Amino acid sequence: MAGERNANNNEEKSLKKIVHLDDLNFSLITLRDQLKKDYEVYPAQSVEKMFEILERIKADLILLDVDMPDADGFKVIENLKADKRFNSIPVVFLTSRKDKASITKGIKLGALDFISKPVLSHEQLKEDLELCLDPEKRATVKPIILAVDDTPSILHAINSLLGEQYMVCTLPNASNDQVIKELLKKIIPDLFLLDYNMPGLTGFELVPIIRSIQGHEDTPIVFLTSEKSMDHLTAAVGLGACDYIIKPIDEVILRKKMSKHLEDFIIRRRIRLLEENNKR
Repeated sequence: MAGERNANNNEEKSLKKIVHLDDLNFSLITLRDQLKKDYEVYPAQSVEKMFEILERIKADLILLDVDMPDADGFKVIENLKADKRFNSIPVVFLTSRKDKASITKGIKLGALDFISKPVLSHEQLKEDLELCLDPEKRATVKPIILAVDDTPSILHAINSLLGEQYMVCTLPNASNDQVIKELLKKIIPDLFLLDYNMPGLTGFELVPIIRSIQGHEDTPIVFLTSEKSMDHLTAAVGLGACDYIIKPIDEVILRKKMSKHLEDFIIRRRIRLLEENNKR
């Protein structure tokens, strides 16, 4: 019996700790009951109570409501991210808000996710929380870059420079539209790096093909080119590219531009996914 009690105590100690801020006591109790087998849930009905809990436990995750009579969830996350003691704790909004403006604002303030109230599926909630709670799982979800260039040394350089931070897929050239369409059935790039001049389809010819494929209407497209003519570069942007990089590739410029366009796109993609989930 003693050994069984010790085993149970060890199991309880291993549960991750979630602090849940909501002004409705019913919501706090309901969620705690839903999650009590999987997590230690600490309910807080006020911001003061939330910070009191955070000061005495090592929280693994914070769940925030947005609309509360005495607090604004957006202001709360701002305060959390500005506090060195708590700014590394993942924050997820658990709210009835589903509008794009709220989702955009929350993510830009540092929220990892938006989960809609009322929670209809305990299993889906647990799955969403597990992803937010596991840094290794989050870290393995790397943005995908598809680089298309007929020069092997350029593809090798891109892979070497970006391979640690992103998942880089390379294609020597696309002889026809079916090549790119078939490839995009297997991978979903978050950004395209296209050579300007290639045998087969040029970067210019690839842009409308990519834009015609569902899900890539606004995926960032960056041209790689040795052309420095403003007419060519203006034409590239007019086709739907968001930027260009002049060859030979400058490492600092490449990294800076990839970071900028991927950050913007990943925010937009996450918003779309959250909106789609909220419609179900």
